[in-house]
Amino acid sequence: MWHQPAFLQSADFATPLSLHRRTLYRHTMRPDLQRHIDACNTARLPGTRLPFHLGAHHVGYVTPEFAEVLHSLAEITRTPAGITLREPNSLALLARDAAEPGGYPIRGEEFDVRASTDGESLATIDRGALPSFGLIAEGVHLNGLVQRADGLHLWVARRAATKLLDPGKLDHLAAGGISAGMGAFDTLVKEAAEEAAIPAELMQHARRVAQISYAMERPEGLRRDRLQCYDLVLPEDFMPRAEDGEVESFELWPIARAVESVARTDDFKFNVSLVLVDLFQRLGLA
Repeated sequence: MWHQPAFLQSADFATPLSLHRRTLYRHTMRPDLQRHIDACNTARLPGTRLPFHLGAHHVGYVTPEFAEVLHSLAEITRTPAGITLREPNSLALLARDAAEPGGYPIRGEEFDVRASTDGESLATIDRGALPSFGLIAEGVHLNGLVQRADGLHLWVARRAATKLLDPGKLDHLAAGGISAGMGAFDTLVKEAAEEAAIPAELMQHARRVAQISYAMERPEGLRRDRLQCYDLVLPEDFMPRAEDGEVESFELWPIARAVESVARTDDFKFNVSLVLVDLFQRLGLA
């Protein structure tokens, strides 16, 4: 039976962390790593956006232009506090109707809508609409590690050129958004099987190590994401395989190479860099 090495079993590794512009770390962050944290916290809310409510719950932020699109399609109430869609059950249909005039794609995957990251689900919405509505989205990321005689290594994936967002960027061994009705660990097991052919029995050794939140201005809109981050040390003879076409290739890197790549380049997908910065600091490499 495969067991997680002791160096990833200390209580310190299980402490949830939140990577904001002011970090909660024990020492000063290297500027060449801190820049990734700053880049993912560019949103100033509400700024010019209007708070968006579902009934009595504040769930997101929309631009004035997108608010006009929504008002043309549904009964939207406007107040000094923002705009309100009174019937949460109508959100999914509204988001589909607003896709073409709002300029975002329908991706065919429903996400839960919550007023807070730990709140109950109030409605569901297509994933493609999340940035336009400024809604919180949750995802999972997996640090795939290998302990070899010559040191710790990290599995690095390259995103397929056909990916809608960040094609060709470097990525984690497995990662993905949490669909409506699913939990973080169930999503992690599913994504690991689909993206890297990691057996479910190996995934039972994955450990949740961090929680990372950010609010970021992106070309697709406002990203208010929360990432549930996991470490998994894999056997040396494990070889990932891309099962679903979302990954072009995999490489096993010495951890020092990953540190230098994140520090010196923007080759990794933007939020992957955040998760790796957390990993590096937990390992005492940042």
